[in-house]
Amino acid sequence: MAPPPIPCAKITLTYPLYAADFDPQNSDFLLVGGGGGEGRSGVGNKITLLNTSKKTELSEIVDIDLSRDEDSVTSLAYAQSTEQWATAFAGINSSTAEQQKGNNEHLRSFLLEYPSKRKADGDGEDSKKEKATEYRGETKALGKASLFTPSAAKTKETFQRVLRLSKKKKSNGPRLGAVATGLAPAGEIVFFAADTSRPGLNDIRGRIKLEEKQEAADVDIIGLEGDDGQQEGKFRVAYCTDYEVYVTDVDYSNKDNGTQQSIQNIHGTPHPDAFASNKARPKFRCLRFLTPTLLLLLQNKVNGKGAELLLLETSGGITLRKSLQKKIKSATAMSVALLPTASYSQIDQHAIAVAGADTSITILTVDRFTSSPYGKVKFRPHSFLPSVHPTSITSLAFSTFNRPGTPWNIAPPQYLKLASTSIANTCVVHKLPLTPHQSPPPKDQPAHYLLKAPVRNSVTQNTISTLVALVAIAIGAFFLQAFTEIRGGTPEYLGAKGWLSKPIHDWIARPYMFEDGYPSAASLHAKITSKAARTSLSAASEAVQTPFDAVQSANIKVQKKLGLRGLLKRRDMGSDTSDNENDGTDIIVKHSPTEGRETALSAELRNSNEAIEGEQKAKRWEELKQHEKETWKKRLVDAGEWTAAEGEAVLKGVLFSGLANAVGGIVGNA
Repeated sequence: MAPPPIPCAKITLTYPLYAADFDPQNSDFLLVGGGGGEGRSGVGNKITLLNTSKKTELSEIVDIDLSRDEDSVTSLAYAQSTEQWATAFAGINSSTAEQQKGNNEHLRSFLLEYPSKRKADGDGEDSKKEKATEYRGETKALGKASLFTPSAAKTKETFQRVLRLSKKKKSNGPRLGAVATGLAPAGEIVFFAADTSRPGLNDIRGRIKLEEKQEAADVDIIGLEGDDGQQEGKFRVAYCTDYEVYVTDVDYSNKDNGTQQSIQNIHGTPHPDAFASNKARPKFRCLRFLTPTLLLLLQNKVNGKGAELLLLETSGGITLRKSLQKKIKSATAMSVALLPTASYSQIDQHAIAVAGADTSITILTVDRFTSSPYGKVKFRPHSFLPSVHPTSITSLAFSTFNRPGTPWNIAPPQYLKLASTSIANTCVVHKLPLTPHQSPPPKDQPAHYLLKAPVRNSVTQNTISTLVALVAIAIGAFFLQAFTEIRGGTPEYLGAKGWLSKPIHDWIARPYMFEDGYPSAASLHAKITSKAARTSLSAASEAVQTPFDAVQSANIKVQKKLGLRGLLKRRDMGSDTSDNENDGTDIIVKHSPTEGRETALSAELRNSNEAIEGEQKAKRWEELKQHEKETWKKRLVDAGEWTAAEGEAVLKGVLFSGLANAVGGIVGNA
């Protein structure tokens, strides 16, 4: 039985979606954007504010209709938000005509007024159903800006491929943004002040110009400010091209002076061997900071052979790799969220979501154990969501988890939300349940919520565990019974002896023996079920033998029916020792004339001290004279009990008694 499904809600809009971002102060609000682009009739360009407060339903709050003479929304991010309003940045190209004039105002800003009623108690689940509030707010465009260096190419195709903002600080300190080009003759990354609602040229804090035909696949920013407030306004930026990873530090206080930002190449994908038939190399797709010195990279393997996650230190060393499921041929997007830490906890956890080209989403976590002197880091799988959208996933976005203001034991269930969009006009929001790491937390400390893999409820888990244990015990008992039957240790119930070929059966089926060499009681039990054995056991009981003598006598008389060849075979297999005097029994072969037949042979076991009344004195094979042996060999061959190919060695120790000895003696004396 699979774990319980993760709650999700889905909505289908009227235009393809390319970007999404949650309000960092309240995860009930989600911005999505996209459109049909310039000049495509019937499909407009829009930004939509969605309500995600319900577990299984998404609803539209307001649309921002954009010009159809301009490009669609390619990137989107919240800039600022309050209880009443929010501002957002978006990547939207100007019309083709304006671009040909060298004017592409690609960075746009918008204002959205929120409905009057908002949730403010963490990211939990409503215990009461509230009526929807009719939206009466205002939405408007705030500004346009062109931050990229104008392209000198004849065909102007450059667009704003990446938009990334640093995480908002509680102290409302400086915030840095970055935009990166796509389809440019030479790629470019521009850093700007993101704590303004109308960024312009005066807000640029630096730029990086990439080599020709080189573009930034992804960019991320992390603040270097410590808890003590030092290095405020200092940021570290990382970006990746298809094959290299670079880092640089940016000072918010330094304005752009037209010089190239210094960069450091910390990692590169090695070139294949010069003689290799396939010159392709794995390509980086996304990257995110986990700490100022640790990066998470998403890399697609060559020829669609899968994707993997890499943990890369800014010093250049790869510390950990994690391959995604083999069914994922390549990845298209990634999002990472740091769950709020607690001073008493020894775990820092990042939630990770990766979108596959097969429209699946893989969710996992990176747990960093701060108690370890080496900062131990471990990937932990959470869940795999197949076929989330009808077609390709274009973006992923985690919400910012805000801990509830109420104690953990009375707070409602808490969730981390994950939004995904696709070009099929669909948006899906999954609500991932969070669990307090320590219950209860220390006094005056907030609960530390972590993302843990979904588990079955305790009743289901116990039932399944019990059934698995019973099946395992039954299978073990079945094979044990079959094995002991083959070995002759128990009576036959399954008929396991007939399951094996004769060579394998002879190799396995070695009778159990007591330490003193006597057959097991179980083996004897199987034998005395025959009529002859029951008769022998009855005779032994009437003779008032001891229990041990009765069992031995029954065993001997049962073996009388085997004939000489059978008795010799049992002796050679270990049931009887090669030195028959040691176990108190002898194999005795007798012959006597019968009417109509020259002679008749019989072989049986006798106690060594048992008298042979009315019979000639028995002699062992090695005591016989040569002419006596010849006489016996002829008799044995005629009776089918021995052949010359078996050799005389098998007859060693066997007693021979009867007329053959007498005749042999007469012939010998003549």
